[in-house]
Amino acid sequence: MPKQLRVAAYAVCVRDGRMLLARWVAGDGTRRWTLPGGGMDHGEDPYDTVVREVDEETGYAVEPVALLGVDSQLRTHPRRMGGATDFHALRILYEARITGGDLRHETDGSTDMAAWYPLDEVPSLERVGLVDAGLELWRERPALGRTARPADQAVPGPDHGSVPRKMNTE
Repeated sequence: MPKQLRVAAYAVCVRDGRMLLARWVAGDGTRRWTLPGGGMDHGEDPYDTVVREVDEETGYAVEPVALLGVDSQLRTHPRRMGGATDFHALRILYEARITGGDLRHETDGSTDMAAWYPLDEVPSLERVGLVDAGLELWRERPALGRTARPADQAVPGPDHGSVPRKMNTE
């Protein structure tokens, strides 16, 4: 069976008790909410990937402020010409804060809409499992080095450390 690896970076953006989501359009036309983000280009740093993808899908400029974790899934996907692919999705999840831009929908991409949803409404949305994984990692993130702001507005303090920006190319 052919193997395929897809590495992607996604942002968990929560502001004022609301979560930023993008609506993904599957190949069969079904639509489900997901985290803004997407696949890395060859040689691209994951930090740069999440910044680029959030801009493409939502219109916002973001700053990744913490690496929340990595989600890894292995599944079998049907192929267009028959058979199946052993598909491995490796998804890097960042907490990110909005630094500029205006909300807009992506055109000619894998998503068709972007919106903010209250955190308590997210479980009732048609969504991919990545949303739940990102929300769980965001809720469980360490509080060390964070300012005394409400949890949904927390940003790293000076002792939090920095998010790695560049790959180790040695």
